[in-house]
Amino acid sequence: MEARVINPNGAVVHYHEIALKGDNRPLFIRQLAGNIRRATEHLGVKAIEIPRGRIVLYLEEVAQWDRIADRLRKVFGIANFSPVWRVPTQMPAFKKAVSGLIDGRSFSSFRLAARRAFKGYPLTSMEVNQKLGRFVQDLTGAAVDLDNPDLTIYLEILEGESLIYFEKPRGPGGLPVGAGGRVASLLSGGIDSPVASYLMMKRGCRAAFIHFHSHPYLSRASAEKAEELAEHLTEYQFESRLYLVPFGEVQRQIVLSAPPALRVVLYRRFMLRIAEEVAIREKAGALVTGESLGQVASQTLENLAAIEEASNLPILRPLIGSDKEEIIVLSKKIGTFPISILPDQDCCRLFIPPHPSVGARIEDVRRAESRLDIHGLVKLGLEGLQLKTFGAITTAGPPRETP
Repeated sequence: MEARVINPNGAVVHYHEIALKGDNRPLFIRQLAGNIRRATEHLGVKAIEIPRGRIVLYLEEVAQWDRIADRLRKVFGIANFSPVWRVPTQMPAFKKAVSGLIDGRSFSSFRLAARRAFKGYPLTSMEVNQKLGRFVQDLTGAAVDLDNPDLTIYLEILEGESLIYFEKPRGPGGLPVGAGGRVASLLSGGIDSPVASYLMMKRGCRAAFIHFHSHPYLSRASAEKAEELAEHLTEYQFESRLYLVPFGEVQRQIVLSAPPALRVVLYRRFMLRIAEEVAIREKAGALVTGESLGQVASQTLENLAAIEEASNLPILRPLIGSDKEEIIVLSKKIGTFPISILPDQDCCRLFIPPHPSVGARIEDVRRAESRLDIHGLVKLGLEGLQLKTFGAITTAGPPRETP
């Protein structure tokens, strides 16, 4: 017999890492609640409140729970979330609601998991579990199994009304986007850099994206991929800005003056210089790259040090200790892998030497750059800058806070 469909009239969101933030915790919680509001706008969420230890969504009858759940799975800061049925904080109301909600469900064992957040309620959590559990047992004949039940009935006892639910889908964890400042992320179009951007957003950062392309020397395929990747990643931060930088002429000037073995290192140094100027416009506090130690010739310790020396901003490399298989697994999980493997023409493959240096010395790099017009080449890249925007600014009001 199938369970009767009784639509939830609310949802509860739990967080974990945010709860450890001490005096700054209210700021993180408000940021998370605001992000939830943005993520669920126009899906039937009529109000959001912030009782202690949780965030509660109040749903309209027409609320689209499946779509709400899809959005919540992409809101950083959420440990888990659940569709809930809101009921008065009274034992008769608990029994009535549970009776209706389990009607038609097939289970031979169950457990009650009551949490008394409202300490003014006269029964302890254990007493509620015992009393309501006995009611369910008498009603259904199912056995109590605290370790591996077929069904878990969750009850959160709050002041005024309480929450009943049966599942706890996992959220993405991390910190809410917007709580960790702004970064400028170099987005190559390959597998690694979108994953690096995702990981920085998971730490609460808003990312502006920067893509270097070699059009018209090469096709626009890499730029088109970068646009598609930026649009996909926008699902995690609501709105994004992508800067497309023409880099082919900069590369050509480097080729004319620099030793072939140092070309790749010099390419990347100029990318950082240009990216730093974009970061300043974006008020970003750091640059982000998808570099992984030893993965390609330019990513040795010596080369990374020589490349980083060109930037005045911190360089964040969230993938530095990851191997390729680990990065691929995460790219598939977040949905960027199918885009990243589309064929393109990466600008770093233009004018690439057969034997790039794997141990560039900073004095050799500086000597090679002394033959170049550094300021002029940075200006050249910035002059052709194109800006693409993704997402839209929400009109949703702020969530309400309750004690």
